[in-house]
Amino acid sequence: MDSNINVDARSRFIEILRATNRENIDYVIEDLDSWGFFTAPASAQGHYAYPSGLLDHSLNVYDAAMNTREWVVRERPDLESQLPTDSIAIAALLHDVCKADFYELVRKKRRNEIGTYEEIETYEIHDEHFPVGHGEKSVILLLQSGLDLTDEEIYAIRWHMGPWNLSRDDERFYRQAGRLTPLQSLIHSADTIASAMLERPGKKY
Repeated sequence: MDSNINVDARSRFIEILRATNRENIDYVIEDLDSWGFFTAPASAQGHYAYPSGLLDHSLNVYDAAMNTREWVVRERPDLESQLPTDSIAIAALLHDVCKADFYELVRKKRRNEIGTYEEIETYEIHDEHFPVGHGEKSVILLLQSGLDLTDEEIYAIRWHMGPWNLSRDDERFYRQAGRLTPLQSLIHSADTIASAMLERPGKKY
């Protein structure tokens, strides 16, 4: 196994996915391995920009989504059936599979604090491999892998980034999908909590 893989995190990720009992989930896991998902960073230079950062981020989104679901269901018991835990697992853990082949580790020269150049490793974005968009790419890859997604899971994965930088039609579709299922809002919120707060640079206590 690749030394960059966080073995405990990978085992937990796979255990949660398999617990959904979805058909073909083992094929999806095989594809994640072949795509480099488990060693990919979550971003080029932002949150969790390190090997296996994408794996750690995906688990953070899952935990944030499950914790948020618990609070939502306590306040709105009528929404419990619309937020099934297996759908949360699928959407939260797999929302960013589009990033598995998105970043390439390169070496660059950079001037340090004393004014001399040093060689550093950093990630560059390479979106030419499958240029179909962000959330759309995740949905397409999972469908190609044989995972039978529900409509609600497709909405949640497709729109997990929220309504930012969208065309007028895209924004309309985002809002329509949000009216159809609360899962979309849950995954978007969990992704924001994970990337903007849990993965914010700073000291953990």
